[in-house]
Amino acid sequence: MKTVDLRSDTVTHPTAQMRKAMYEAEVGDDVYREDPTITRLEALAAQLTGKEAGLFMTSGTMGNQIAAMVHTKKSDEIICEAESHIYYYEVGGLACLSGAQARPLLGDRGILSAEQIRSAIRGNDIHVPDTGLISLENTHNRAGGTCYTKAGLAAIQEVALAQHIPIHMDGARIFNAAVALAVPAHELTCYADSVQFCISKGLGAPVGSILVGKQDFIEKARRFRKMLGGGLRQAGILAAAGIVALTTMVERLAQDHANARILGYALADMGLKIDVSTIQTNIVIFDVTPTGMTAKEFVDKLKGNGIKANEFGEYKVRMVTHYDVTREDIDYAIDVTARIVKG
Repeated sequence: MKTVDLRSDTVTHPTAQMRKAMYEAEVGDDVYREDPTITRLEALAAQLTGKEAGLFMTSGTMGNQIAAMVHTKKSDEIICEAESHIYYYEVGGLACLSGAQARPLLGDRGILSAEQIRSAIRGNDIHVPDTGLISLENTHNRAGGTCYTKAGLAAIQEVALAQHIPIHMDGARIFNAAVALAVPAHELTCYADSVQFCISKGLGAPVGSILVGKQDFIEKARRFRKMLGGGLRQAGILAAAGIVALTTMVERLAQDHANARILGYALADMGLKIDVSTIQTNIVIFDVTPTGMTAKEFVDKLKGNGIKANEFGEYKVRMVTHYDVTREDIDYAIDVTARIVKG
């Protein structure tokens, strides 16, 4: 039976070119800053995002949490979207590691407006915490891969600058956003003081994320990374795949977006509940209520026919397109789903 894994773009396998680069990688001890491949990856990441420096992280969660640790002090408040990854999926790390509390705001399809953020910034009152950081997720996972526009980011930056509050961008899928908006990544990341992005999702590398920002920010982040056990040794083996990812895998993300639109509109035609306006990148979230099944029941039926998907709530299911999913795989997934819907 054919298997199509649509659970996440984290399930991608490294390409043959990545495997070769990993095998041949020149390495050294990165804690001593002697790994030349890590250095090249960090420099490339900084260049592509328009920042001064970069730092290799084992995961996006580590990158987000270390950014918050650098930007804030204990008892600060961090403005974020109510279903953002840094708040929803990172094990309460803001409270545990930074000693900060989250100020979750409900965005429009995951996107916060400048006015929302302006209204949430704390005033000069001894009874309330200081607003220490604004965190933006781009693209927004739980909203279905939606993107911030350049105009929206510029308006938020204007608010942040006026209040002297830094902006961190959880750009785990920032290159998806850049491809969707047909702009280079640096035209989106320029509105944030720090950015974390993953090389292990749609870009296909096996491990890692990069945190970028000003040089002094990255030096502080390096210290926190060591504290959290992220000081790696011959990590150039991993960085080599990241270099291939950033130099060969960005433009092809458009194929994943096209496949997601084909899938999403087909699901809508079947009568499943889906907001097709959210299908801006590679994530498709739909509601199976019209079938009379729960998400778990629906996902189990998909799995029985070779389609892997994730429950995303009691009645919602998420599918994510990626490098290892072909157009033929999408057609197969549509056919299987249609048969399940028809009963």
